[in-house]
Amino acid sequence: PYCDFNSHAVRDAGIPEEAYLDALSRDLQAALPGVWERRVISVFIGGGTPSLMSAKGLERLLDDVRLYLPLAADAEITLEANPGTVEAARFADYRAAGVTRVSLGIQSFDDTQLQRLGRIHDSSEARAAIELAARQFDTWNIDLMYALPEQTLEGAQSDLRAALSYAPPHLSCYHLTLEPNTLFYRAPPPLPDEDLSADMQDMIEQTLADAGYQHYETSAFARPGHRARHNLNYWTFGDYLGIGAGAHGKLSRHDGIVREMRHKHPAAYMEGAARGEFIQESRYVSARELPFEFMMNALRLLDGVPLSQFTATTGLPLDAVEARLVEARGRGLLSIDDARIKPTELGRRFLNDLIEIFLDERDD
Repeated sequence: PYCDFNSHAVRDAGIPEEAYLDALSRDLQAALPGVWERRVISVFIGGGTPSLMSAKGLERLLDDVRLYLPLAADAEITLEANPGTVEAARFADYRAAGVTRVSLGIQSFDDTQLQRLGRIHDSSEARAAIELAARQFDTWNIDLMYALPEQTLEGAQSDLRAALSYAPPHLSCYHLTLEPNTLFYRAPPPLPDEDLSADMQDMIEQTLADAGYQHYETSAFARPGHRARHNLNYWTFGDYLGIGAGAHGKLSRHDGIVREMRHKHPAAYMEGAARGEFIQESRYVSARELPFEFMMNALRLLDGVPLSQFTATTGLPLDAVEARLVEARGRGLLSIDDARIKPTELGRRFLNDLIEIFLDERDD
């Protein structure tokens, strides 16, 4: 009821895995001219339920990536998995196929909350999946949510304690948001007020700091050496190729930055693949949009980014945002030290206000 991701019910015929893998392979080959010889540092297989794919199918997919692109020897290869769709025996096979990191959509250890969120797993399945991941992978992540329907501070603390009992190398803690085109948006459940939600956020940050986790991005906490390299590429406005149904990509070309989206429905995607037509939407990011797009990502990082990163990834001179940087700093939302920009404590708490400073009114 809260999720606006690309999700489709499986019909009686089941998942057409071979046909989908064929489409992925053709998609990757068709995209090669735009990414030729670029070194791939990470692969993210998401969202939510790629663990429905067989280990053999996953191995074929990764073999195609290795065949067509220079995959770094130490590449981070992440697989997302939901406990309700995990077959326990597969984790070892996924590891053997080349997966180096698994991200588990736990969300809560409270069965009542899981039912409210429409999750198909219960707390016992969540714990079993975590134990399997911990045995098979050196780096793995737990997704938790807070400010859930009717959740108390004690309830949020209980979820966090349960997660920490497994000493995960990485934790992602997300505030529940009501996304358009979802059931929760149309019929909002009773949610904690802003003060209680802020108390939960403070509790999470302090508890994880005391436990030795580095808070390096708005919702991300990691033990040293376990930051998500794939996500860091997004937040530093790096390029990424997206293949598959509904996949998004962002690629820098000689004539500008292009954002692409593949056909969203799997059937439409596979039908398009048969004709060599994969992309539903492709557009250049305009110069006036680039400051906002860059800052929307970079300012999620608590340590910020070097100022030089702005020109390096957008191609724009720093003058293009100088007045807005001055405004953000004047409002106490941004600090600029040693040629590096980062959100202040106030800027972290009011991140939307900080980012909106860089939004061109013509972009609305």
